[in-house]
Amino acid sequence: MKQSLIAAVGIAAATALVLGGCSTEPAETEGTVTITYSNFISAGGNEDNLQTIVDAFEAENPTIKVEVTTLPYGDYFTALQTDLAAGNIADVVDSNYDFFPQLVAAGALAPLEISNPGAYRESLVEAYSSGGVSYGLPSSFSAVVLYYNADLFDQAGLDYPTSDWTWADEKAAAEAITALGDDVWGSHQPVSFYEFYKVLEQNGESFLSADGTSVAFNTPGGIEAAKWLTEKSGTVMPTIEQGQGTPDFDTNLFRDGKLGMMHTGIWVFGAVADVPFGWDIAVEPGNTQQASAVFSNAVGVSANSENIEAATLFAEFLTSSQTMVDVRLDSGWELPPISDEAQLAVYLTKDLPANRQAVFDSLDSIALTPIVERGQQEMQDIINEELIEAQAGRKTVEEALASAEERINAVIGG
Repeated sequence: MKQSLIAAVGIAAATALVLGGCSTEPAETEGTVTITYSNFISAGGNEDNLQTIVDAFEAENPTIKVEVTTLPYGDYFTALQTDLAAGNIADVVDSNYDFFPQLVAAGALAPLEISNPGAYRESLVEAYSSGGVSYGLPSSFSAVVLYYNADLFDQAGLDYPTSDWTWADEKAAAEAITALGDDVWGSHQPVSFYEFYKVLEQNGESFLSADGTSVAFNTPGGIEAAKWLTEKSGTVMPTIEQGQGTPDFDTNLFRDGKLGMMHTGIWVFGAVADVPFGWDIAVEPGNTQQASAVFSNAVGVSANSENIEAATLFAEFLTSSQTMVDVRLDSGWELPPISDEAQLAVYLTKDLPANRQAVFDSLDSIALTPIVERGQQEMQDIINEELIEAQAGRKTVEEALASAEERINAVIGG
């Protein structure tokens, strides 16, 4: 499955993904049915965009109503695991590539008969399949980029970030912006598993060994990468005590004009579109090389749903309809995982950010999520815990990585 996603992202990097529309017919049901949809993908500024798609679906399918629950990404998978254990997930659920295998292994998802498979990139459909059977429909893909407040850069007398920036360039700019005032911070980067494996790649290192049976990050280069993350705290980035690490903390700080740079995904475009200052994006800096995180999301239909047909109809509309494509491209809300290559060109002509080309440039060098056969969530939790211990100063980085190495190896290879 990992190779399928690699192929999918590789295609996306080489060609701008775009769509062919998906036609839908009203569900043949007696009376009106209500289906539930639990999601994280719209949280943090795209709730109205999702509602536009839901409204269009309900207009085309007047016998189906969609009840939406939206949770922040940081809370979503904990809630989904609780529902999964109770055997009571929503009719349609969001998943990312990391969690999808757990849903399939648990038998939680219904096999899908896709009415228009040609609407999607074949390799992306394969990424959410198992044994040749589709259990999920790709809903979007996105990249992480470097956002910057142009006004703060101007105040500090700095040149704007470029595609060839290094960690040293970002550090120098972050220090200069932080020096502007007590309530201004230079940069924000989450201290987390998802950032750590990426900065490892940016430093020429890897999270896992070549065979995937043990970790490979406890090296001088890995220690340097961990310090790059954790040592920002309290210097150019707020501390945990000041709120760093809480949901949407960086986005809110950026919107308030108090943050020079932030590392986050293109899904934040909509949330910062109306800020009263100039801003743009660039490819994330690297150290020995560049590497950007690329994420793919999907939706699945509950195997226990009483309305699988209606839920499947909504899942297809949500992931391949013309309405979805128009909304995503107009708002800058991630990118549609579709097959028609004619439409994404308009993505580059939209309003802010001006440098949307950076989204595609970031795909030239990709850091994929490390995936293990067992213990995936435990692995992620352990590295998060240990990095936060280092960030808080309760452990040195060396101690944290040594502990993480021992704990993770016991989980994934024991």
